[in-house]
Amino acid sequence: MIPLAVFPTLNACLNATSAVLLACGYRFIRRGDVARHKRCMIAACVTSAIFLASYVTYHLQAGSTRFPGTGALRAAYLALLVSHVVLAAAIVPLAITTIVLALRGSFAKHRRIARVTFPIWMYVSVTGVLVYLILYHFV
Repeated sequence: MIPLAVFPTLNACLNATSAVLLACGYRFIRRGDVARHKRCMIAACVTSAIFLASYVTYHLQAGSTRFPGTGALRAAYLALLVSHVVLAAAIVPLAITTIVLALRGSFAKHRRIARVTFPIWMYVSVTGVLVYLILYHFV
């Protein structure tokens, strides 16, 4: 059994891995390397799914972590957190739809929705790491 204290770092690593896989997948498709793009995007999806399971498991057991800062620092953190949470909720159906369209071969539709999905998914992955760093290493 994984100690509860390990989960925040594990979750940040999973988010960072998703961001790297997304960036690599984007780069591969821009170069026309569809096979590597597909592998990276599927790996990003799997990594994000593992993250989600880990995140829910942790928060069901540990509850939420309160930000200890005050003033402008607290306001900035909460703005980051709110944007992260709202977009994290939105990315689940967006990512699933984008991947399903690609797997079905509906590439025109896939490209259209991927132009929206990619930046949101990247933002959520990167801000997930930032939230972790702020909560556990900067305050």
